[in-house]
Amino acid sequence: MKDTALTKIHMALGAKMVPFAGYNMPVSYEGVNIEHETVRTTLGVFDVSHMGEFLIEGPKALNLIQKVSSNDASKLSVGKAQYSCLPNEDGGIVDDLIIYQIKEETYLLVVNASNIDKDWNHIKKYNDSIGAIMRNLSEDYSLLAIQGPKAVEAMQSLSSHDLAAIKFYNFIVGDFAGIEHVIISATGYTGSGGFEIYCKNSEVEQIWSKVIEAGKDFGIKPIGLAARDTLRLEMGYCLYGNDINDTTSPLEAGLGWVTKFSKEFVNHKALAKQKEEGVSKKLIAFEMDEKAIPRNGYEIKDTEENLIGMVTSGTMSPSMGKGIGLGYVKTTHAKLGEKIQIQIRKKTVTATIVKTPFYKA
Repeated sequence: MKDTALTKIHMALGAKMVPFAGYNMPVSYEGVNIEHETVRTTLGVFDVSHMGEFLIEGPKALNLIQKVSSNDASKLSVGKAQYSCLPNEDGGIVDDLIIYQIKEETYLLVVNASNIDKDWNHIKKYNDSIGAIMRNLSEDYSLLAIQGPKAVEAMQSLSSHDLAAIKFYNFIVGDFAGIEHVIISATGYTGSGGFEIYCKNSEVEQIWSKVIEAGKDFGIKPIGLAARDTLRLEMGYCLYGNDINDTTSPLEAGLGWVTKFSKEFVNHKALAKQKEEGVSKKLIAFEMDEKAIPRNGYEIKDTEENLIGMVTSGTMSPSMGKGIGLGYVKTTHAKLGEKIQIQIRKKTVTATIVKTPFYKA
């Protein structure tokens, strides 16, 4: 089991530590509801250093990224980031990721912790005939997510740059918390605004300490992975391994907006055909009509209790006080406002298909 550079700090803070994606990670400190509310109303800081980072460089870098990713990375420019996915050869998804253009011929790919080796091998397989320069930086870099509506105001004292000027899905490389060259990215997976800070392992303890100090008057708290999950689910964001995986297509998952057929990429012909013919199942969002908590793996039925799909993510929303979830159902049962039944142990509970995000600030 690997530790992040901040593991001892988390333990000293009394965090509940759990194994996650091969790392010893803080799942909670005070409790998921308190931590969730902190991010929604003020700000919190997450250690997400288990995430993977690949540097793709050289004249062939864009060629490789265009081949393996579904979105159109040619639309990027230096200082911009892009959400995308890595399609596999069988209609599914290897992983979802964020692509940053660092320099003219330099890109940073940020991938999910549980998929680092799988993603690297998948990309390398296609690079053998393309010839970009690939470097796996995952073991050397740390990542902090400073999230919440007070993030800009609280963190401004730590940088000479105007943090408010960094637009969503844009970034700068600049000074932060006394370190000269870190990536300050206006991204995150919470829906409450803020930044993600990429730095070397040797720098992260100093940055963590100064972030906590700068945020003290704003009510900053360390936040665990449990609240990260409830926060992302309230926004309807997919979680790899739950809502998307090797067998779900980007189109089924509602990721057609990052699947661009203006270029050739892995399995693009089959996905284009699927787009033309339509999908047989869709990822839907639903709210429970009465007090009940849906969970991954629960059956979804129609009003006559015929099996039509499965729940992929579910929780009791801390912000809304009701059960919410995502799941795949037959396309014929995916209409907004339609009633469905969630099988919770020995009884079925009615839910309604809704739009995401569930939570609206």
